[in-house]
Amino acid sequence: MNLTQIILIIIAVIVLWIILAYNRLITLRNRVREAWSDIDVQLKRRYDLIPNLVETVKGYASHERGLFEKVTEARARAMGATGMKEKGETENVLSGALKSLFAVAENYPDLKASTNFLELQRDLRDTEDKIQAARRFYNGNVMEFNIKTETFPTNILANGFGFKKAEFFQTEEGEKAVPKVSF
Repeated sequence: MNLTQIILIIIAVIVLWIILAYNRLITLRNRVREAWSDIDVQLKRRYDLIPNLVETVKGYASHERGLFEKVTEARARAMGATGMKEKGETENVLSGALKSLFAVAENYPDLKASTNFLELQRDLRDTEDKIQAARRFYNGNVMEFNIKTETFPTNILANGFGFKKAEFFQTEEGEKAVPKVSF
């Protein structure tokens, strides 16, 4: 083999690596987008359930007007949030408002026995579980994508083609805290 052939082989190997690495980055980026889409579907389902839940509770606890407004406002803010950080923050506020709503419902035995309320509560709990699973799946894909875009030598290619780190969908601070136990 002469020098020209060796140089052509080296160039071919480099070009092949660039193609494979680029395609891997595209695949990972699309997985992140698909995983976010899964979260988005579940969040929309949650947003659709909330008005029905509020209306059901209103029928039994009409004097809890401030709470209903808080839940409605939190839902509207969450639906209008843009960006991963803002979305996570508004979702945490909405989760807190829903917890307050369920706490109020505990004071109304007729409401707790209502078939409609129980079904909505079960649907919402199921949706919350699906959101958590989708968030774990999304964050796993984000981690894999970010590792690929930050490690050498793929990071050179990622920077050259404008691939940016993806943001994690963060958990509520209260979920991370160690529960306080006192006797």
